[in-house]
Amino acid sequence: MNIGTNLKLLRKRVKRSQEEVAQDLGLTRSSYSGYENGVAQPGIDLLVTLCDYYLIPIDDFLRKDLESMTEKEWEQLGKQPLNDLKGQKLRVLTTVVNNDEEEMIEMIPMQASAGYASGYADPDYLKVLPTFYLPFLSKNKKYRSFPIKGDSMPPVVEGSYVVAEYIQNWMTIRSGTPCIVVTKDEGIVFKVVHNLLESSQSFQLCSTNTFYAPYLVHANNIIEIWKFVNYISPELPEVRMDDNDLSKSIQSLQKEVHELKVAMGK
Repeated sequence: MNIGTNLKLLRKRVKRSQEEVAQDLGLTRSSYSGYENGVAQPGIDLLVTLCDYYLIPIDDFLRKDLESMTEKEWEQLGKQPLNDLKGQKLRVLTTVVNNDEEEMIEMIPMQASAGYASGYADPDYLKVLPTFYLPFLSKNKKYRSFPIKGDSMPPVVEGSYVVAEYIQNWMTIRSGTPCIVVTKDEGIVFKVVHNLLESSQSFQLCSTNTFYAPYLVHANNIIEIWKFVNYISPELPEVRMDDNDLSKSIQSLQKEVHELKVAMGK
């Protein structure tokens, strides 16, 4: 296998530095450099990620000496069908409306979230979901509410519901935007999205909890993307105050109580 030389060649073809590729993949530069130099071998999960990043079938990556390939062979290798990133083709989005023809916000219950990746466009799946209406949201946009699992996106805790806006054109998503991403493999995930469509036809998904490493998802593995709008939480976010702030707050409160008593003639 020519893993190291193939990695080096692929990186040069996309005109990226080792530092840039390592950052995109959530690796250290030294780790990635070790794979190119043959000092270390990537595991199977990382191999899949690398092949997704460089848009090459894993079988070709492992079996072929890419240095010996002609430009015509490279051209054929790159002809992978790709999702309609700009949303120029019609994406079927089933929605629920009320008696006044206003689009409702469908809430995906926790117990129904596992089936969303297959039922997202099925009217029978959507019509039995609970719905609600938020009058302060734009009537010209489509919203849906998704359940949050785990602790990867504080301050949004497990059991919360994120209300999100449907994104038709994925190219418009700015890096650093929190989004609900519906994937074929993982279903519903809530992450901070970094747009790498121009360089690798992928998104890097990051957690606000640094315990969880970033990872790449190829556009072909994504079904829908919804941009965060607000969230409904069963918990009040923790507010921490140091002793000095607490002392100032108590003094301010005492002053206000005193002024109130004086104003009331007590």
